[in-house]
Amino acid sequence: MAHKTGKSLKSLLESETGTIRKSSKTRRRIALVYPNHYHIAMSNLGFQTTYRLFNQIDGLACERAFLPLDNKRKNHRLKTIESVTALGDFDIIAFSVSFENDFPNILTILHSTGLPLQSSDRSAPHPLVIAGGVACFSNPEPLTPFIDVFLIGEAEVMLEQFAGCLLEFDPGTKSGRQQCLKAIAQKVPGAYIPSFYTTSYNADGSVSAFEPLINVPPKITRSFLKDLAQVATCSSIITPNTTFAETFLVEVGRGCPHGCRFCSGGFVYRPPRFRPVPLLQECIRQGIDITDKIGLVGAAVSDLPGIQQICDRYLKKGISLSFSSLRADALGPDLVSVLRQSKIKTATIAPDAGSERMRRVINKGITEENLLNAVEVIVESGIPNLKLYFMIGLPTETPDDVAAIIQLCKKIKYRFLRSSRPKKHIGEITVSLNSFVPKPFTPFQWVAMDDVATIKKKIKKIKEGLKKVANMRVHADIPRWAYIQALFSRGDRRVADILSLAHANKGNWPQTLKATPLNPDFYALRERELDELFPWDFIDHGIKKSFLQQEYKRAKQEKKSPPCPVGSCSICGVCQEDEVG
Repeated sequence: MAHKTGKSLKSLLESETGTIRKSSKTRRRIALVYPNHYHIAMSNLGFQTTYRLFNQIDGLACERAFLPLDNKRKNHRLKTIESVTALGDFDIIAFSVSFENDFPNILTILHSTGLPLQSSDRSAPHPLVIAGGVACFSNPEPLTPFIDVFLIGEAEVMLEQFAGCLLEFDPGTKSGRQQCLKAIAQKVPGAYIPSFYTTSYNADGSVSAFEPLINVPPKITRSFLKDLAQVATCSSIITPNTTFAETFLVEVGRGCPHGCRFCSGGFVYRPPRFRPVPLLQECIRQGIDITDKIGLVGAAVSDLPGIQQICDRYLKKGISLSFSSLRADALGPDLVSVLRQSKIKTATIAPDAGSERMRRVINKGITEENLLNAVEVIVESGIPNLKLYFMIGLPTETPDDVAAIIQLCKKIKYRFLRSSRPKKHIGEITVSLNSFVPKPFTPFQWVAMDDVATIKKKIKKIKEGLKKVANMRVHADIPRWAYIQALFSRGDRRVADILSLAHANKGNWPQTLKATPLNPDFYALRERELDELFPWDFIDHGIKKSFLQQEYKRAKQEKKSPPCPVGSCSICGVCQEDEVG
């Protein structure tokens, strides 16, 4: 990781290539905020793309701000990196939110501005506070008291219409603010203004109704870009102070055809869309004018038609290519050769589960033999190190399935060792254990998450089973944080009270969970009824709930489903909807 702690805003800015500087005399100023630190934010292509798109619109000027490394300074006022201007001086504060565990940081940042945390306590001339990003696509409800407007969908199809409302009505005046909010709700597909809706609850605490209070759409239809062929998405700014140091990122597509049942990105970004090779080559040409490192980004990079053609062309020119994701069943000698020639030292494989049974349950679509063959190809191609990604606590998981993770790691180590010996160098295997969190709009949105104690026992069992295996390290996430993520992922508006309490307790979650009158387990650990109305059901991603139910039933029957055929069926419902874009 290239990030160095303690760098000033000025030094971070000076190290960038591609920073946008736009006159502050434009009519509306936007502070785009990533609710985490600089090096994480600038590794996020969606954040960079939103920054560029806002600044392309006449009448808008967008600057960036990030969670400071040191939050302990009293009276600290968060400022933008471009002009060192306090967030409270902007017309709009826009949060780009990718991860639920960043929700508490949003309150920290709002508090640093000196603004009231609650939307209902803010009024003109306070900045309008908006939020978007994939975490908001799934379930924005725990954030609703703090946000004026959510933008649910892809920025390329939303920002022009949103900007039109901002420029027509001045949100900095009392009358203009209300006119602006109504215009956004009525004219911008995918715009969600929580204050215009009310939620009712059943006696058991589940949601009974979600209803508009004024003349606005009863459901929020996500906006998405139907055709990626004419729209490039690539790095706006290159910096050494990021996870992908000095790398020009190019998005090859959106969505994934494989339908892993735990993956929200595989469903909320349906249908899968890939960019044509000529457009990607143009993006890469743009990138190599700046750097010799190109990163191809997407949920299913190895599924891109023409991926080998792109690799062959640019490797001959001495360009280093890296990939955000490659499936084990796609890791043939040609693609692994690309990794080796790009001097990649560690290849990542995601078995996700240890047993064939569990991989059928989650619809992973790869076999143990696929995994073992991929290991051999990786090592024989000269890549010394391997990272394995597993999930624990998956639906229907048994002790035997947990033990199967240990056994699979040992089998992989055997193949790894056998292939490494002729090279007289044995690399390292890192096993990453990650707690399963049920996510909205997936077939597993009905299931209960394992409790923290159970997850800890599973982690301990795997660590003990692998501790004597040489050259193998085991890392695990923190189950308590996974529990908090589940609370936010599955929560309704009332969870905002827990979020507020955690903020008041300065992030002390054990104290918060003990003190809250709400039962957090109701959200994280409860199995849902098939006919239950979810807090997020007011969002329409085009996927039929009946399809997700059917996939859930198939998971419990240990049945696989075929990959998405993209546009040639009516099974999930996405390709039948009236698409925007």
